[in-house]
Amino acid sequence: MSKLLQVKILTLFPELFPGPLDLSITGRALKNKIWSLETIDIRSFASDKHRTVDGPIVGGGTGMILRPDIIADAIDYAKAGSDDFTVIYMSPRGEKLTQRLSEKFSKKQNKLIIICGRFEGIDQRVIDHYSIKEISIGDYILTGGEIAAYVFLDSCIRLLPGVLSDSSVFTEESFGSELNKSQEKTYRNLLEYPQYTKPISWKNRAVPDILLSGHHENIKKWNLEQAEKYTETRRPDLWKLYKKNNKLS
Repeated sequence: MSKLLQVKILTLFPELFPGPLDLSITGRALKNKIWSLETIDIRSFASDKHRTVDGPIVGGGTGMILRPDIIADAIDYAKAGSDDFTVIYMSPRGEKLTQRLSEKFSKKQNKLIIICGRFEGIDQRVIDHYSIKEISIGDYILTGGEIAAYVFLDSCIRLLPGVLSDSSVFTEESFGSELNKSQEKTYRNLLEYPQYTKPISWKNRAVPDILLSGHHENIKKWNLEQAEKYTETRRPDLWKLYKKNNKLS
């Protein structure tokens, strides 16, 4: 099987990869060559004996910035003369990672270079020169981009064809999916409904009777109602979008 996703990671800590991506579903996909991973040590492009890769912020400011010449050399090495790569920088000021964005990177063969920043980030000139796409996994700060890269890649890899045995799971999980068109109504902008397993009764809490009825249409309706309830109470932002898309009052 040809690789559907080729990934090159630029990092100061190459030993962190593949890390958790080498386990479970993503790990099996890696072994099955559905996606590939290459790590590139940013420090290998430093020219001094101390392997310096950062410098003070021009104009003043706390912390250090990764140097543009170092990052540029690393990007050029990763590209290996090809313009097919999309360069991504994991950044708290980037576009928010959503299910839609993950699906975008799973629908076709993609070649990605992912920069994992450290310190106070990377020089803006590199971002501008390479038209780097910045992606954020949330409104908080991490010590580096490696953990963010795990999250981004996991969300994309699980959507690649051949990774999960049953693609229908995409349709009704939280935030929905447009990858499976087999059902009349997707769960786009909805949180997932509650789910249960055996034992049927546990600590005086029983599985809802409707789920034991065997009436699939009623169960489907109940699941949607629960998803709507959870979304309305927990994520009013998503609820507003859901109502708008479904023309609900």
